[in-house]
Amino acid sequence: MKKEKYVAYVSTYTYGNKSNFGIRIYDVDMENGRFFEKDQVEITNSSYVTISHNRKFLYSITDFGVESYKILEDGSLSVINHAPINGMRGCYLSTDYDDKFLFVAGYHDAKLTVLKVSEDGSIGEITEEIFHKGLGSIAERNFRPHINCVKMTRDNKFLCAADLGMDHVVLYELNHSNGRLRQVDMIRSEQESAPRHLKFSADGKFLYIVHELRNYIDVYTYSIDEHNNPVFDKIQNISTLNTYHAKGSAASALNFSEDFKYLCSSNAGDNSVIVYAIDQETGLLDKRFCLPVSGDYPKDAALFPDNRHLVSLNHESDSMTFFNVDMEKGIMVMNGREMKVDQPNCIIFYRLP
Repeated sequence: MKKEKYVAYVSTYTYGNKSNFGIRIYDVDMENGRFFEKDQVEITNSSYVTISHNRKFLYSITDFGVESYKILEDGSLSVINHAPINGMRGCYLSTDYDDKFLFVAGYHDAKLTVLKVSEDGSIGEITEEIFHKGLGSIAERNFRPHINCVKMTRDNKFLCAADLGMDHVVLYELNHSNGRLRQVDMIRSEQESAPRHLKFSADGKFLYIVHELRNYIDVYTYSIDEHNNPVFDKIQNISTLNTYHAKGSAASALNFSEDFKYLCSSNAGDNSVIVYAIDQETGLLDKRFCLPVSGDYPKDAALFPDNRHLVSLNHESDSMTFFNVDMEKGIMVMNGREMKVDQPNCIIFYRLP
């Protein structure tokens, strides 16, 4: 039986570094849970990357807006084009499930931008621009809106925009013909909780929102009522920390395992990673372990596709650390030295065709 091969895409900041390569591509050694650098892509300050749902294209944030790449057979990237977003640099991006629109979240200017995407993967004109407005509750940080994540519901009807500054997720209906958005509702989080990232289960029935400042995940059921409106009901609130933990921690990552059986998050300050098992029937989370990552500020963390290894992207210590994982025993053990990489932001595993 032929073994499946994977590459990993890691986005990094380039400012203050001597390197111009904002995306690094690694061959994944699944047996030993390690990476080998394969290629580097020249791009400024790649805050976040995403892969289209048809698995053909990769999109990245850059100082100049957004950039699109064709994914080649060996996992290398070939640049298609770049497009401005008419605002400050974004922090997150995703496509709808038909890969016809690209959504960009603006942390700095609280701007939500929608751009058209062509069949060849190229990014076209802007179809919608919305600024979130309002006043949050923490003067230093949350005194104004910060859109930190944008994601469609899996039925491709509604766009969810997590506003970390305003402590809510705004729900928009997407018009698939013109790329315009209409606000229909919002999911309100606790004050000063800072909803950071959100993900939907594989069947689309459950929503998971990680909250940066209160270090917990809220779990919701998702359905549509008879008037075609989205309905979200909270069914769980679970901490991303152990009962003993470092002060001033901030929850960061939110990633499913490839088979959607586990959910992974991380805590800056505490410098730990937490893995939950997901009850496939109820959507509820059950903590497997929360352990240190041997690095500073784990901005992202992800299980390898085999669920037997884990990688942590340690933003402030410019490193990636690797671990062997045993889900049954609830442990992870470091497997070799850290890998140096400047200010890593996010990681995606990609199965080669």
